[in-house]
Amino acid sequence: MAVDSIISSPLGPPACEKDVKGLQFIEEMTRKAGLVQERVLREILSRNTETEYLKRYSLKGATDKHSFRAKIPMVTYEDLQPEIQRIANGDKSPILSSHPISEFLTSSGTSAGERKLMPTIKEELDRRQLLYSLLMPVMNLYVPGLDKGKGLYFLFVKSETRTPGGLLARPVLTSYYKSDHFKTRPYDPYTVYTSPNEAILCADSFQSMYTQMLCGLYERENVLRLGAVFASGLLRAIRFLQLNWRQMARDIRVGTLDPRVSDPALRECMTRIVKPDPGLAGFVEAECSKNQWEGIITRIWPNTKYLDVIVTGAMAQYIPTLDFYSGGLPCACTMYASSECYFGLNLNPMCKPEEVSYTIMPNMAYFEFLPLDSTLSSTRGDLSSRLIDLVDVEVGREYELVITTYAGLCRYRVGDILRVTGFHNSAPQFHFVRRKNVLLSIDSDKTDESELQKAVQNASQLLKSYNTRVVEYTSYADTTTIPGHYVIYWELMVNSNNSSKFPPSQVLDRCCLEMEESLNSVYRQGRVADNSIGPLEIRVVKSGTFEELMDYAISRGASINQYKVPRCVNFTPIMELLDSRVESSHFSPSLPHWTPNRRR
Repeated sequence: MAVDSIISSPLGPPACEKDVKGLQFIEEMTRKAGLVQERVLREILSRNTETEYLKRYSLKGATDKHSFRAKIPMVTYEDLQPEIQRIANGDKSPILSSHPISEFLTSSGTSAGERKLMPTIKEELDRRQLLYSLLMPVMNLYVPGLDKGKGLYFLFVKSETRTPGGLLARPVLTSYYKSDHFKTRPYDPYTVYTSPNEAILCADSFQSMYTQMLCGLYERENVLRLGAVFASGLLRAIRFLQLNWRQMARDIRVGTLDPRVSDPALRECMTRIVKPDPGLAGFVEAECSKNQWEGIITRIWPNTKYLDVIVTGAMAQYIPTLDFYSGGLPCACTMYASSECYFGLNLNPMCKPEEVSYTIMPNMAYFEFLPLDSTLSSTRGDLSSRLIDLVDVEVGREYELVITTYAGLCRYRVGDILRVTGFHNSAPQFHFVRRKNVLLSIDSDKTDESELQKAVQNASQLLKSYNTRVVEYTSYADTTTIPGHYVIYWELMVNSNNSSKFPPSQVLDRCCLEMEESLNSVYRQGRVADNSIGPLEIRVVKSGTFEELMDYAISRGASINQYKVPRCVNFTPIMELLDSRVESSHFSPSLPHWTPNRRR
């Protein structure tokens, strides 16, 4: 039977019989989204009815939506932190979930300067794996022949710790890569990677990147798609190649492996891959020694059909640089997920980045949405009453995402702001707008306004002995460098007629480091362990610069009575104004403190 006669759906005919089941599942879930959501809520409430958390709100075994909405409040992480800390400390009673908490997934969002701990249960791995299994059936609808080659994906594990009670705490992707779901995944020609598991699972970021890139070079003709989790990660890989291609070419020429790759399991694995290939070595040297790196991705990997990276939200800032290095290859944003929950898929993965919308899969959790444009009351009860069901959202409106998960998060505010762009069957499709309250982001870091304010205050203490203070500041995430870095504009005032008291350059350098020391652990890990963030920069601007900034805003229609200095800027004319007033630039002279074992 021809595969195009097996299924008829808005998604189109499957590329092969293997994809039929996945596409049928998507159609079934999205056609019955409302019913699936009701079933999910009943399952979550019935299994967790005896938990301490649900008992607190006198649900009394009720599993219907009306009782749930009437009794259970909407909450934030800070609201749940006492319960989460008890679990982390070793309390095994059913606090949030009737099923044992198997580990904590560490969120890239922060609370009091530390990663948030998201409880999870073992069966969530099955749910995540199910969503992963749907990616290629959808992609195969748009890009034929992906089973004829391999994917060069730069995937990494990050540090993991144990809570006082002995539970693992680690990022969600580290949890997945270290699971049997990933390590012993069955062979599938559509999802073959150039990188062996040993390279992905090596905890040392240099050794992991070096061997993954080396494998990608050996397989250059077979690579059909390049990817990383975030756009910033793929650009970091290209920068790594710029810095290390000479040693890689030597390894390829003589069939040796750089001694800096010292992990025994990884070295043993690479001996089966690294063979002398003078022709390939010469090609790498010829391409990488050129001053012009425009189009380097397609020059080295000529059969690449697309880039598989997230370029929505804060990652959109990297699109021009990706276009430069890839020659304009399309970027596929395939999945929408977080530490709290995996949400949905992009059913049109080859669309333009600005048009990316994700279809929420209603079987993953129970989803509610808080309208942003409502006149919201200050009381939580009123806020909870305004929540909208998944199938009742309206096209064009923006909402904050609220989830109830099998692992025990109930009416939890994720912090993502989404805009409804349409529906696939009865399941809504959302464009990711932004993370709520996030000011700066380069990679997986998220810095909000209060964190930035605290960092500026702490650093400015170093200026006191010079009778100098920071009178105004703003910031932006500079992604023209690889890796990107934070830029902070300072306008200073010297409270003395003696100009020699102006802080010397080395003091302002130390201010950069002090700011970094004040930022959260996710930022500091990116600087120290992941090399995903460059040194923080302070640009000192001339006196009166921020008055000019206000004048410019007023000239564009801002109210002089309501004007506030923006703490983050990305509008080109404003950045040009600021940069034209820079008197000096300063960078953090060393790495901030970070340790993978920091956990209270």
